[in-house]
Amino acid sequence: MRIIRYTQKNFSSAIRKLDRRSAPPAGVEAIVKDIIADVEMRGDKALIELSNKFDRAGFKTARDLRVSEAELAAADDAVDEKTKRAIAASRENVIAFAKKSLRKDWSGKNAQGAEVGERYLPFQRVGIYVPGGSAPLVSTSNMTVCLAAAAGCPEIVVATPPGPDGKVNPALLYALKEAGATEIYKVGGAQGMAGISLGTRSIRPVLKVYGPGNSFVVEAKRQLFGVVAVDLLPGPSEVVVLSDKSGNAKFIAADMLAQAEHGGDSIMGFITDSEELLEKVKEEVDRQITLLGRQAQLKKALKDGAWCVLVGTLDQGVDLVNAFAPEHLSLITRREKSILPRITTSGAIFLGNYSPVAVGDFLAGPSHELPTGGAGKSFPGLTVDMFQRRTSIVKLDRESIRKSAPIVEEFARVEGLDAHGKSATIRV
Repeated sequence: MRIIRYTQKNFSSAIRKLDRRSAPPAGVEAIVKDIIADVEMRGDKALIELSNKFDRAGFKTARDLRVSEAELAAADDAVDEKTKRAIAASRENVIAFAKKSLRKDWSGKNAQGAEVGERYLPFQRVGIYVPGGSAPLVSTSNMTVCLAAAAGCPEIVVATPPGPDGKVNPALLYALKEAGATEIYKVGGAQGMAGISLGTRSIRPVLKVYGPGNSFVVEAKRQLFGVVAVDLLPGPSEVVVLSDKSGNAKFIAADMLAQAEHGGDSIMGFITDSEELLEKVKEEVDRQITLLGRQAQLKKALKDGAWCVLVGTLDQGVDLVNAFAPEHLSLITRREKSILPRITTSGAIFLGNYSPVAVGDFLAGPSHELPTGGAGKSFPGLTVDMFQRRTSIVKLDRESIRKSAPIVEEFARVEGLDAHGKSATIRV
């Protein structure tokens, strides 16, 4: 792991590189632009060819793109009861959390007596991307689809990449169905995001897209914004641990390695004001990695995306966290009450030695779809109200328009829009 110490001469320039803004990796923008254009022009044919090219799906017709009822039934039979109970426990927590977060209609009167308020209705057709590949994210089914169902969205469309045999992991299919998905398409990558956003002959377009994915999926969301609404920009997984000497080295190393196993583009950061803890964490990472599977992903991630920063004070560490804007922050300090309010950009915060990020990934209740790559400076994590469409309501009577018209007329005069003023005064 790369180590940066506050005592080194180039410390300021070294940590300046950790001050991020979300931007697509070099070369990704052009590739995604071509994929979107291809899907827009050729529709299902493009989805079939791209799925065969990137996922070796072996699709022949557009009918192959959609998960059938027979596949869903087979998945139900293939998943064991222990897995079903785990999925159900997670789903229960996520739905309970979501229902407490739903925004509700309200109404009242303004100073002139007009009735004003807001209505919150679910989006009628939403599209959700659920990653697959070497680690099909069964948990993401609950962390996204359950929110759409809790909000009352009647049509919940899912795109997820198939395996080389053109099939989707049974546990993932089971979780998607139980969470409330109404249509599931076996299309991944930027082409999957384009397919559900733009629509094809076999897929009706959605109104808003959600879900995490690799850099190509995230860039597709960025480019499709405007054609559809977009929730946030959640890319490759990342964690930063900010700890004083009270941190447990074994736990910190385990959290870093848990993020590393997502793949080579994951990021693991550790910030501390304790040289002793820094050395212990390094030793624990070296020890624990030998006990884990997915060695290829772990080693690449540690080589390319792992870093440690020894700061002079924990306050300096807080500034570094806010500049980096991590997806997950593990905050371990005896000064928790004073430090926590100063963290302003993290997607999710896990407090203390006994709060592993994995519990947030799978079970706790808040969605694990979170902004990455520095997007936390501008975006929050996924919440259920992102599946609701807000509409304002205004109603005036004779008395409230009498009080309102002179004010409207004055604004109209200042802005040079006399018709606006007349539309109010004509009613008085």
